[in-house]
Amino acid sequence: HVQLVESGGGSVQAGGSLTVSCEVSGFTYTKTCMAWYRQAPGKEREGVARISPADGTTAYADSVKGRFTISQDLGKNTVVLQMNSLKPEDTAMYYCAVDQPCSYVFVANPSTAFGHWGQGTQVTVS
Repeated sequence: HVQLVESGGGSVQAGGSLTVSCEVSGFTYTKTCMAWYRQAPGKEREGVARISPADGTTAYADSVKGRFTISQDLGKNTVVLQMNSLKPEDTAMYYCAVDQPCSYVFVANPSTAFGHWGQGTQVTVS
């Protein structure tokens, strides 16, 4: 039984930082990617960042490049998203997911049908 539990969301003022973490259990890492997605009210879901457990390579949405950093700790089965210089437009529910086709993460309105997803953690920037 695969389980993903996000933590670390909250409220912060613009320009501030937050770290959201995702603890993964029951999953065997493959060549697919781990990713963070977000969805704001009234907007489509979007891929934020992805990381390949196989070689640690990362990729980011243009809107967060240079501000967000995704990392993994396979020993602790966690994937972390460090968010700096936060903007009000970063306000959204953030979801982690595993077993994501790496080329799929940044498609428009990605589906939750692929892989395994957490329940989400709210990030609010004012």
